[in-house]
Parts: sequence; C-alpha cells; structure tokens
Amino acid sequence: MTQEHRKHVLVTGANGFQGGAVARFLAAEGHDVRGLVRDGAKAAALPAGVTPVHGDLGDPEALRAAFEGVTHAVVVMPLEYDPEVIGGYARNIVEAARAAGVRRLVYNVNTPVPDETTPYSGFETRRLAERVLLDSGLPVVVLRPPVYLENLFSPWNGPAIVNDGVLAYPLPADQKVAWMSHEDLARVAARALDKDVPAGQVWNVGGAEVLTGPELAAAFGRGLGREVTYLPLEVAVFEEGLGKAIGPEAAAGVAGIYHYAGSGRAGELLAPAPADVENAFGVRLTPVTAWVEAQPWEHWARAAG
Repeated sequence: MTQEHRKHVLVTGANGFQGGAVARFLAAEGHDVRGLVRDGAKAAALPAGVTPVHGDLGDPEALRAAFEGVTHAVVVMPLEYDPEVIGGYARNIVEAARAAGVRRLVYNVNTPVPDETTPYSGFETRRLAERVLLDSGLPVVVLRPPVYLENLFSPWNGPAIVNDGVLAYPLPADQKVAWMSHEDLARVAARALDKDVPAGQVWNVGGAEVLTGPELAAAFGRGLGREVTYLPLEVAVFEEGLGKAIGPEAAAGVAGIYHYAGSGRAGELLAPAPADVENAFGVRLTPVTAWVEAQPWEHWARAAG
C-alpha cells in the first residue's frame, strides 16, 4: 500500500468484538490503526498490529489528544444508555474529529433504528448519537447492522447448539433477519471509509441471507452436519441472564431490540437486502452455512463420558 492510500484510523471499542474485527481488518490491509482504550490494562486485548491510545469518550481533552494525526475513524458507542451521557460522547467525538481534520468518520450504530420513536433506550440513545454526528458537518457515514452471528457462538448459545441441536434466541420464529458476521461488518466499515462511498447517509447493512428462525437453524444444521431446531426464547429470560453478565441497565438497553421485535412491529427492520449492501459497498457477504463451517464449535462440545 502506498503512503498516499494509507489511512491513519482511530477505532473506538477496538478491544471488543465488533470494534476488534474492524481494527484487525484495517491493520491487515496495511493501514495505521489506533485502538482507543480507557483502561490501560485492556490494551493487551487489542488485535495484533493495533496501537493502543489512551482516551475516554467522556473526556474531551484526552479524546482530542487521541485524535491527533488521525485521518479516519470508526466509532461505536459503549453499552451506556443514558441520553445525556451518549449525547455528550457524540459531541466530544465531533469536536475531536473536527480539530484533527478527520476526512471520514464511520459510525457503527450497532443496531437498526426504527423510523418511529420507541420507549427503548437502546434505539433512542443511538438515534441521538446518529443525529449529533450527521448534523456536525463532518463527512459521516452511518452503518446500522442487524443482529450478529457471533451472538450465537457464545456461552449462552454455543453449548446448546452443538450438544443439543437447539438454537434458542429471543426473536419470533417468523422474524426475518439478515444475520451479519463481524468480519462482514469489518469489510463494510472499511469500504465506508473510502471517499467514493457517499457521506452524510445512513446505510442499513446486513448479511448474505435473510432468514427466519427455522431457516437459520437449518443453515446451522447444514454447517454442523446435524439437525438443529429453532426455539424462540422469552425476552425477559434473555434479559435476566444478560443482566448477570453486564448489569441490568445495560441488559435492558440491549434487550430493547428484542422487545420491539417481539411486539410484531419490527417487520423488515432487521432484514436489509443483501444485494443492496453488496452493490453499495463492493463486498461479497458470507453465507450463514459458510460462516458456521468456519467456527471452532468443538470449543462448546460437551466432554464425552
């Protein structure tokens, strides 16, 4: 890669799953990638080739320093669902990016956002941040992914899928979803940093296939070589379990999307057309079965005997 085409990218949340995938992909492409970390102890969790830089979205001065020399940025909000806090984070990002002269900023909303106002903080705080960034005058691209496949390769889902052939998730069986992998999100985010992708727009993005719950289970079954059945999980049960891991307030924010879908109002919200995503960003999305075949499911296999 020539120096002319090399980007100096700041990625927030780079020590997490989605941000880590984006940072890893950009570093592998040869870009200079910084990962924003609030706690120095978490720098070790950054992907290889990513330089840690200390900063806090709530600290304007530290954030401005972290943005120095940055030409591009990919940002995601943490699991915080207080509108005042999230609005402050977004405004701090705008000021730091403007001071640095950032040429393109990609905001991963990490969820779709309904057209209508909802009572769910998980939607409304992200809608707020989206509006602050888009109204800033900066060259911003907004990405709204649906639900991640990696949610299913987890301690909550992996063992039941592998050992019992049960894929339990808090979405109605007939809800259509374009399940997206972190790797596909990274490819789309990387392309969104390029100047030929129009800025100032909101893009609903997703994976290669739009599937109902039973269709998703069938795709998993083909990848695993066994029968897999879909089981709609009660959202309250999901939220309670998640709350034990990340706290009740954060769990309530995350669960909002599933409460909304459970109300029957989600419709096509979680199902952007795969062809539209591929054509807009020039990427080839990964079919669900191919993604399943690539995962180390033996990690979740129950020991024999």
